[in-house]
Amino acid sequence: VQLQASGGGLVQAGGSLRLSCVASGRAIIDDAMGWFRQAPGKEREFVAVIGWSGSTTYYADSVKGRFTISRDNAKNTVYLQLDSLKPDDTAVYYCARKAYSGSAYERNKYDLWGQGTQVTVSS
Repeated sequence: VQLQASGGGLVQAGGSLRLSCVASGRAIIDDAMGWFRQAPGKEREFVAVIGWSGSTTYYADSVKGRFTISRDNAKNTVYLQLDSLKPDDTAVYYCARKAYSGSAYERNKYDLWGQGTQVTVSS
């Protein structure tokens, strides 16, 4: 299975972007999927996670109310809608498959990662 993230770009503060993560090679219909981000000089941090059916979602406090995670299992795709963007949201965003039980906030619970897509928010 491979994950391909896309949709990043340069946007002004207050703007929006929609990130996509397409899985190829195997369906992800049974998998919880997450988004993480990594800013320069910082550790990769949890952003959001969605359960296999799409009915369960969790967000980092820093993005709650501004970002929305969703999925389309028919298209083997997970999305992250980024609204009301701030300069602090600037980072490379990664999608990942949650393979292990435990906290969705922990990177070691994910076994497969996409290559990342750059989001840059200007002030």
